[in-house]
Amino acid sequence: MPRRFLSRFSRDETGATAIEYGLIVGLIFLVIIGALGAFGATGSGVFNTAMEALRTAMAGQPAPA
Repeated sequence: MPRRFLSRFSRDETGATAIEYGLIVGLIFLVIIGALGAFGATGSGVFNTAMEALRTAMAGQPAPA
């Protein structure tokens, strides 16, 4: 009984594709988290500068140089 189960289990590849896709998604997630950590402060500065320019433009004041 156990020998037959192990033999059948070793030949079964039905879940291999799902596991591979899961590993790929996990790797992409780690890359995104790493990029956000590395460039997060820079992106925040760019966003804040753009928002400040929009605020001054909407208020009718000249944009700071």
